[in-house]
Amino acid sequence: MASSRKSAADTGAVAARGARARVLRIIGGSWRGRRLRFPAAPLIRPTPDRVRETLFNWLGARIAGARCLDLFAGSGALGLEALSRGAAEVTFVERDVEAVRALRALLAEWGARGALVQRADALRFLGGAPRVFDIVFLDPPFAAGLLAESAAALERHGWLSRAALIYVEYAARAGPPPLPEHWRALREKRAGEVGYHLYARGEAGGLEG
Repeated sequence: MASSRKSAADTGAVAARGARARVLRIIGGSWRGRRLRFPAAPLIRPTPDRVRETLFNWLGARIAGARCLDLFAGSGALGLEALSRGAAEVTFVERDVEAVRALRALLAEWGARGALVQRADALRFLGGAPRVFDIVFLDPPFAAGLLAESAAALERHGWLSRAALIYVEYAARAGPPPLPEHWRALREKRAGEVGYHLYARGEAGGLEG
């Protein structure tokens, strides 16, 4: 009997930890401190808080008024952080139906403006009629091998403004894949198993700091 109670308690503790692990917080801006919960889909791997904080420190004033694309949105944490910090618009692209439903509900609850959530495969989306974005968050599932292809599609189909900035996240042990030759690395860091870079197109200027 005691063993059964212990087993049930252990199961409950694991479930509670799992629920906490699926909760993120907004780091800065008008939604600073707000928390969001995302579905337990196996391919959703949100950018950790400290990595997001570093990225948006890099972006600085460039985020205000920017048109952003969160291409493999997952939890939506990157696009939500951008909206919180003054992005004019963010398009979230995600194919997981539960993640899309959760993100739409959250944006409605928070009264978000300038947000569009599109349920689509990322590469098929990039094959459609392009819109021009100033900042792109490019963080596909590590094992999917989609980074080089999606980067090439952004360029080939005209999705990037002349001075676009592109955030790229990948498995650090694998290193970055081939990317368009005129993308310049502005910043790079590693956090555990995650390698992350901020690139600029050839025409883009530098960053503050």
